[in-house]
Amino acid sequence: MGSEGPPSTVTTVLVTGFKKFHGVSENPTETIVNNLTEYINKKGLPKGLVIGSCSILETAGQGALVPLYQTLKSVITSKEAESSSSNRFICLHFGVNSGATRFAIERQAVNEATFRCPDEMGWKPQKVPIVPPDGAITRIRESILPVEEITKALEKRGYDVMTSDDAGRFVCNYVYYHSLRFAEQNGIKSLFVHVPLFSTIDEETQMQFAASLLEVLASIC
Repeated sequence: MGSEGPPSTVTTVLVTGFKKFHGVSENPTETIVNNLTEYINKKGLPKGLVIGSCSILETAGQGALVPLYQTLKSVITSKEAESSSSNRFICLHFGVNSGATRFAIERQAVNEATFRCPDEMGWKPQKVPIVPPDGAITRIRESILPVEEITKALEKRGYDVMTSDDAGRFVCNYVYYHSLRFAEQNGIKSLFVHVPLFSTIDEETQMQFAASLLEVLASIC
């Protein structure tokens, strides 16, 4: 860790957000992720950072998996094509918590799908393991990224942000669990971030937060 790595080190970040879902007619993460590349290019990309892709997932357990795994597997293709072993890959997922008043950096995901309402494909699992071969619904997977350090760095930049140990049991946790599992198996990193609604923290501030998060990831990860 640290920013003293070789100058040739490149961090490639693949970013996802979600579409609308029950109770949230306009998902802020769809706006953030769709506008992120243009926003960052105007602001100036942090040294050593590349945005590999920006994708929007269906807010549905099964509906999100095909595009999610297309994104995840593209990392492996890129890794195989790279000659430098110093290149790093991070899958960064944004989701909304409509009841939140601040940003949350999620440390972990749980192997449990218990949806409080049907997802956008009408699925409403209750106490179902996300990946049955992983065993019980109590199985936890944690990000290997320095979550506390990331949170503190963002706090120093003036953002109202916390570290969270509970990504819920809805589609956000579902996607994060799959991503963490894939990351562990393939030597990459994964992180999930919950954001509030734009009515709670305005769009410009959230765009600034996303840009700052990328800068932090490039510098300490």
